[in-house]
Amino acid sequence: MSASAVHSLWTTAATAAEPISKIDAPKIEYGQLSPTLIVIGAAVVGVLVEAFVPRKSRYYAQVFVAVVALVAAFAAVVALAAGGYGTTKAHIAAMGAVAVDGPALFLQGTILLAGILGVFTFAERRLDPEAHGNRVDAFAAQAASVPGSDSEKAAVKAGFTTTEVFPLLLFAISGMLVFPAANDLLTLFVALEVFSLPLYLLCAVARRKRLMSQEAAVKYFLLGAFASAFTLFGIALLYGYAGSVSYATIAHVVDGTVTNVDPALAGTMGNDVLLLMGMALVVMGLLFKVGAVPFHMWTPDVYQGAPTPVTGFMAAATKVAAFGALLRLLYVVLPGMRWDWRPVMWAVAIVTMLGGAIVAITQTDIKRLLAYSSIAHAGFILAGVIATSPDGVSSVLFYLGAYSFVTIGAFAVVTLVRDAGGEATHLSKWAGLGRRSPLVAAVFAVFLLAFAGIPLTSGFAGKFAVFKAAAEGGAGVLVVVGVISSAIAAFFYIRVIVLMFFSEPKPEGPTVAVPSPLTTTAIAVGVAVTLVLGVAPQYFLNLASQAGVFVR
Repeated sequence: MSASAVHSLWTTAATAAEPISKIDAPKIEYGQLSPTLIVIGAAVVGVLVEAFVPRKSRYYAQVFVAVVALVAAFAAVVALAAGGYGTTKAHIAAMGAVAVDGPALFLQGTILLAGILGVFTFAERRLDPEAHGNRVDAFAAQAASVPGSDSEKAAVKAGFTTTEVFPLLLFAISGMLVFPAANDLLTLFVALEVFSLPLYLLCAVARRKRLMSQEAAVKYFLLGAFASAFTLFGIALLYGYAGSVSYATIAHVVDGTVTNVDPALAGTMGNDVLLLMGMALVVMGLLFKVGAVPFHMWTPDVYQGAPTPVTGFMAAATKVAAFGALLRLLYVVLPGMRWDWRPVMWAVAIVTMLGGAIVAITQTDIKRLLAYSSIAHAGFILAGVIATSPDGVSSVLFYLGAYSFVTIGAFAVVTLVRDAGGEATHLSKWAGLGRRSPLVAAVFAVFLLAFAGIPLTSGFAGKFAVFKAAAEGGAGVLVVVGVISSAIAAFFYIRVIVLMFFSEPKPEGPTVAVPSPLTTTAIAVGVAVTLVLGVAPQYFLNLASQAGVFVR
């Protein structure tokens, strides 16, 4: 058979079948995705800085790129919100992959502000004594060298610093920006991996206590990989159930309002076993990121072992991103399953509040204590998620915003209290700190009171909003448990305050390092936000309630 005959056969076969439709070019709204694109672009620039800028100048170049990018991205979020994309113009962008709406913009703004403060604490270089005439930060001189080896000593002597932490931070933030805005399950999963992988690395690069830091990173990575696998398996089951990974389509199949069914999937569509298992696995992956009991086992070890600036950023920003994604999943995809997921969430919220508060009492390390406190806070925020009302969404948004600033401020204070071995995190070392350094102790006391939810702090306003929404949503029992947990938690926060102000300082006790303006700014912003949101929260509560409507 000649070549021309074969060719004519192909063409006749093609024309006989229905005409091949053109592949449409994807329609991407770059302006509305600009906050994420700016941060990703800056992260790529940061990688190029590592490759091409001389070692002496890298630190300044990286800090400059990171701060400028995060400020620009925050400005873009504000511009989008001012342009009405949080309210009247809210819609689904990037061909159905990303939602541009109130909750997404509010959470993205919170993550970016937390990221700016995170960069300030990462860039701090005045706390450790100078090594061989070079200023050092919290990160290993050369992350690839074995702890205690000759290559590590040589790197310290040469004055090397791990400036790669800044592009890693930017990559993590870019994933976090997409995570609460994701509008299909694949985008959700990609965003999850994009922000998790840099965090695993950041946990491993502490300058002091390197083995502990590497152990923390391995634990986080292994458990995080399990959680990611569960999430992915859940996504596969939900795809089998609905024949789509799009949030809107899955919601329609759950409601029974779907119209066009793919014949290949008609057999499995609407199989409730797939829906229930898929929903459980995806929610489980998100609860792991939030640090809710029983998926919390990684939290204390990772918080204790990771470099403290990383712990502060991670504790604040990961919670914001993960709760944003959880809210969207439960409110947009599964509102028709409310009767199925609410009892489970009730149980999780109760054990998380009580578990975090009770176990925290036994802790002797300040970072582990704050880790268990963050677990208890995850339970308080879940009470707002369970409310399933517009007030529930806005109260969760407000709480996340308030909580993130308190957390970064508290961990920034922890970096200041030091002895010969680096940070003095054992509680016994903090005895009498109020007499040795009244200002630092007073600032830390403000953060602890905010965590405890004492009136006139942001913690009280946040807890009040969340509990009020839960009570109105018919979850009165949760509020009672929450108040009891808050009372238990107040005990150990106030115990630390008593230890600082009413104990005798030990002669060989730690010193309080004088930070550079960077850490001072992070702590000052934390205190200011804590007090402003506590004394006059109404404007921000209104902002959160305006931003509390998901686009469907």
